[in-house]
Amino acid sequence: MQPIYLDYNATTPILPRVFEAMRPYLTQHFGNPSSGHAWGLAAARAVAKGRGQVAALLNCAPEEIVYTSCATESNTTVLRGLCEHKPGAHLVISAVEHPATMACAAFLESVGVSVSKVPVDAQGVVAPSAVAAACRPETALISIMLANNETGAIQHISEIAAIAKERGIPLHADAAQAVGKIPVDVAALGVDFLTVAGHKLFAPKGVGALFVRRGVPLTPMLRGGGQEQGLRAGTENVPYIVALGEACALAAEDLDAEMARQEELGRVFLAGLEKLGALFVLHSAKAPRLPNTMAVGFKGYRAVDILSGLVGMDVALSAGAACHGDTTTVSHVLTAMAVPDEYAFGTLRFSWGRPTSREQVEEVLDRLGQVLAGLK
Repeated sequence: MQPIYLDYNATTPILPRVFEAMRPYLTQHFGNPSSGHAWGLAAARAVAKGRGQVAALLNCAPEEIVYTSCATESNTTVLRGLCEHKPGAHLVISAVEHPATMACAAFLESVGVSVSKVPVDAQGVVAPSAVAAACRPETALISIMLANNETGAIQHISEIAAIAKERGIPLHADAAQAVGKIPVDVAALGVDFLTVAGHKLFAPKGVGALFVRRGVPLTPMLRGGGQEQGLRAGTENVPYIVALGEACALAAEDLDAEMARQEELGRVFLAGLEKLGALFVLHSAKAPRLPNTMAVGFKGYRAVDILSGLVGMDVALSAGAACHGDTTTVSHVLTAMAVPDEYAFGTLRFSWGRPTSREQVEEVLDRLGQVLAGLK
């Protein structure tokens, strides 16, 4: 039985082209980018090239890109950098943010920052008017994710940016799930900060980036040698930076075509689900969504049971509900969307990527049908 991976929102493999780009910097070009000799200059040129490739994908200046280790670091740098040491600071986030943002917001609350969590509608979308209503004179930052990691729902960031600009409030968008899947243009979005995660777009785990709009102040989390314009000290991870740059360059080359291909996979998948005879709901079905993501709630089933059956058939995916003894815990995203328990308890996330073929999607549908029939 062929293993099939449909958990690309969790992480992606390193594509061959990306690995080949980084390989020389794991073996041959090992210099420190801060060194003035030939080895160091070769590394510095590689870092600069990668910065340009990331900037080109996001439509910003290379100097507005700061390398980090991951999306969590990028998010934390912005949230803590703007809120932690401001007496009376107020932070606005949505109720469906990634745990990286939720946990950081909880920490900030523990040190005196006031946090407002803006609710979402049944489609998992934040109303810009609700963000506006949550803002106060002391609001130091608005942080709203661009695309949700569970449902794929895309938020109205450009409209929120207009509200933030009118009030003079910096806006951060966690775009870890969006970059490389849909166009992400920081100029069009109007954000001041934007998070990128390498391992979500076929670069290695352990590298990320943060867009910091020129002229917007940010207190650094890491201090030391002054790397990354003084915003993130520490010797740069050159091989992984090269990989991130190459992954961004690859995404820029055929983004529209790959989006269309993945949207077609989604149509094939949804049509196949409708033939399985199980009652289900597609979460965020009426919202703009990522082309590669479908969170599906199967009525009357437990996600853990379906997941166990599919894992036994060599299919990888994620569940939106977890079982702990006799208790089923639903994700905070589905809870915020007020999804009925009968569908929330049976929610699975299917997410595909560049290596996914139509044949693999059809095969997963066949295996899923067998699992559901067995559970019924």
